[in-house]
Amino acid sequence: MEQKRYVKTGNNSFYGDYLYDQIIPPDHFLRKLRHVIDWERFTTKLIQLYKGEGVVGRPPFDPALILKMEMVAYLYNLSERQVEVYINENLPAKFFVGLAVDQKSPDHSTLTVFRERLIRCGKLKVFEEILDEIIQIALKSGVQFGSIQIVDSVHSVANVNTAKDNSRKNKGKGAHDPDARWGAKHKRKVKTEEGKEKQQTEYFYGYKGHVSLNAENGLITSLEVTSGEAYDGHHFCSLVDHDLKLELPVDTYAADKGYDSGDNHYHLALRRLHSAIRLVRTRTQKKDANKQVWLDLIQTPQYRQGLKERYKIERKFGEAKQGHGLGRCRYLGKTRFAVQVFFTAIMLNLKRMVKLLTGVGFKTQTTSG
Repeated sequence: MEQKRYVKTGNNSFYGDYLYDQIIPPDHFLRKLRHVIDWERFTTKLIQLYKGEGVVGRPPFDPALILKMEMVAYLYNLSERQVEVYINENLPAKFFVGLAVDQKSPDHSTLTVFRERLIRCGKLKVFEEILDEIIQIALKSGVQFGSIQIVDSVHSVANVNTAKDNSRKNKGKGAHDPDARWGAKHKRKVKTEEGKEKQQTEYFYGYKGHVSLNAENGLITSLEVTSGEAYDGHHFCSLVDHDLKLELPVDTYAADKGYDSGDNHYHLALRRLHSAIRLVRTRTQKKDANKQVWLDLIQTPQYRQGLKERYKIERKFGEAKQGHGLGRCRYLGKTRFAVQVFFTAIMLNLKRMVKLLTGVGFKTQTTSG
């Protein structure tokens, strides 16, 4: 078998690890992140998606290096152009991705080519496999998984000016982002001019990420992507089944009342799992004998504990939006939004794993070079 060739980075030279050891503190977050994961495993997986597979043609950059550049971009909420500059100017970031001090970062267009190659050759399955592998690494590293999983959806606004988009449509032109759709965000109470309160639904134009999260460790274990109008409850069963394939020690699923459907409760019962899906009021307030099964459910300790844990997924969504740019789409189209969601989830999991395994949190590290 021919030896695979990659662009030389000088990482093992004087300007590589030796010099970094004198500069970067041992408890720096990016140093911990580099060592928590065996990044070479992704080299083997991703190089298969390259046309020459690292053997034929010009030597490419190690795909694990480019993947780490993507992690830096999502960690600091940077664009492709910004992350190129950031890595060139920031020594801890340059150390993390595997470049010597005197080596320049790959051009920002390399990230675009890398992303498009993964989409073209691996589809979204390759991103799901990377997320799954991170979960398996966590399991093997001793990260504790609890018995409660929380399911919910997070919305992201499309990278579109809706006023201009409506003008385009009125002129007979197509939508700027043809995959995006209007969806309901949430309901809130507002006061009318008469001083009365009423429920008002807020809407958004964009996409949804449907997520399953482990309540104990805060790791995202399963993920699906849809346009904004999708009904959340239709994605519950597939998220549960994906978690079960990962062999997680789960026995309870919590979710808000948007997931309260007979199919979802039945799906959990078939798999001998407890339901902590918040029930709509009509289930327990109706005037017939069929409500007893629901009255019994809300008295179970699993139901009560599951609802207590549900806030944790909202906190994770807040972290993703406020710190890492998930509130708005980076790109156009459902597929490229899916890439954004998967990379964000992978990065959030890596942040959490570093904290759990080493005690070093991202907020405690410095960003100066």
